[in-house]
Amino acid sequence: MADIYKIGAHFGRYFKSSLIVLFLFAVNAHADPASHGIAMHGSPALNDGFENLPYANPNAPKGGRIVYAARGSFDSVNPFILKGQKVRGLRDSFLGNNVYESLLFRSRDEPFTLYGLLAESITIPDDRSSIEFHLNPKAKFSDGEQVKPEDVIFTAELLAEKGRPNFKRYYSNAKVIEKTGPHSVKFTFNDGKDRELPLLLALMPILPKHAIDPDTFDQTTLVPIIGTGPYLLTNVEQGEHILLTKNPDYWGKDLPVKKGRDNFDEIRIDYYRDTNALFEAFKKGLVDVYFESDPNNWSDGYGGRGLEEGRIVQSSFESKSARTTSGYAFNTRREPFNNINIRKALTLLFDFEWVNANLFNNGYARTAGFFFGSDLSAYGVPISESELELLKPFMDEIDPSVLDGTFELPKTDGSGRDRQVLREALTIFRDAGYKLDSGKLLDANGNQLSIELLVPGAASANRVANAYRQNLRNLGIDLVIRGVDAAQFEERRKSFDFDMIIWSWSGSLSPGNEQYFRWGGTAADQPGSFNFSGVESKGVDAMIDAMLAARDREQFRNAVRALDRLLMSGFYVLPHYHLPKQLIAHSSRIGIPKRTSLYGVQPTTWWIKDTAQ
Repeated sequence: MADIYKIGAHFGRYFKSSLIVLFLFAVNAHADPASHGIAMHGSPALNDGFENLPYANPNAPKGGRIVYAARGSFDSVNPFILKGQKVRGLRDSFLGNNVYESLLFRSRDEPFTLYGLLAESITIPDDRSSIEFHLNPKAKFSDGEQVKPEDVIFTAELLAEKGRPNFKRYYSNAKVIEKTGPHSVKFTFNDGKDRELPLLLALMPILPKHAIDPDTFDQTTLVPIIGTGPYLLTNVEQGEHILLTKNPDYWGKDLPVKKGRDNFDEIRIDYYRDTNALFEAFKKGLVDVYFESDPNNWSDGYGGRGLEEGRIVQSSFESKSARTTSGYAFNTRREPFNNINIRKALTLLFDFEWVNANLFNNGYARTAGFFFGSDLSAYGVPISESELELLKPFMDEIDPSVLDGTFELPKTDGSGRDRQVLREALTIFRDAGYKLDSGKLLDANGNQLSIELLVPGAASANRVANAYRQNLRNLGIDLVIRGVDAAQFEERRKSFDFDMIIWSWSGSLSPGNEQYFRWGGTAADQPGSFNFSGVESKGVDAMIDAMLAARDREQFRNAVRALDRLLMSGFYVLPHYHLPKQLIAHSSRIGIPKRTSLYGVQPTTWWIKDTAQ
């Protein structure tokens, strides 16, 4: 008997879902075998029966408390909805899915591979038109209730109607969800074109049907939702801190993906209004970890008793993933940013060489393209025949220099006033109808070009933005740096209320559906999306489609590089820079595995050294 639940473009009330009883008279003798894991391309690196993840220490001591810190504030502990400022650490790709878990677990030592967690195995056909999850009978919520197929179905319907936009997108592509057994649930998709979709649904959180009121789910709250994870949210002080306490009855502690992980008895996350206060708290020993982003501070900011006495340790780590892309997003929904030539000129006027030398002691490298640092990057790479075939219908969107691999981000003489660059930018502005008059760049109506850049925190504290303002002032452009608090920044970025905004898009060795949310046309006017630039490009959409339909790594790489070429050609973002290595300062009490994962350091594998084993 199978319970069939249909999910379409319009979702009704979850408790009124239609129930169709089917009687199964035969078993398909050619059914696909169950598997312990799934890779986006190829096969999982770890065989069935593996003992632990290669970047975790299975003998790590248990116990102790670690204190992390975050900048800003929070007013909600519900991380699944659009409203509110979310607290970190409950379901966090870096600090850990400490409270809320998913059906499968993502290994950070492979581009995109998942292994058993709430589901101990899966069944999936080669065309990936469906996926069946076989739940671990031992999986339980923190209140002791067993995780059931009904919880999986309930979560899908709840998040599809009231969750964040990315949840809605993923679940809308599941046309049928059916309970196929006492511990099994199956998703059948509208088609098999999106080969990443089964993996994404495997990473969605699973919430308790018996403990959630759907009517109030989309409201901000400081009352935690029950989860299945290794920690309980035991204390919440709004905007100040949260405390996570290890669940002594955690169901999954002996799973292979959990060996050597979740080692702390307590995880505390303190919030600070600004970076300076956070760093001072770290140096005083109030915070155990500081994730450094400023090479100047790394070189000069750690002197004092903490470092001299050995209480503070500075560690650097290699990451083989694509670099995070940070920079200023141009809002193409507004004039004059809907003009690509204006965006090119504004990109020319960012003097990275001056910024790097004078503000950061040449500690940064320029980030070029959107998958820089990996074999997925098209920057400096001539186009292949396979890419060219993909891009043929969209050649009018591609800069010729991006095609042949000669495109480069502008390089200045580092003076802060490179005359050649200024002349080149002025020529572009003049061709667009602007003129330089009495030190001001004026449009056809005689109005000075004025731009607002939205940044979190005090405007005066943003040294890079201030340097950029001076670069623009050299050409008669008025840049207003609008510094706002965390709450205002969150609201304005959700509603695209800005000319330019500073943001960072994390890198990956397996980009996928999140690219729709960043650059897809359907996300351009979707409140809360990360398509800050308002990109609406048939070419971009087609390349994301091709990327998700790719059957092997070569097809995938060609599609991602083609996407990279379109994004670079569009000048949607003024890219900044990145640190060549991960720089992390931490308490000497913290133990870190010798093996670093493919994606860099993983805090969920750390431990406290002075804890008795």
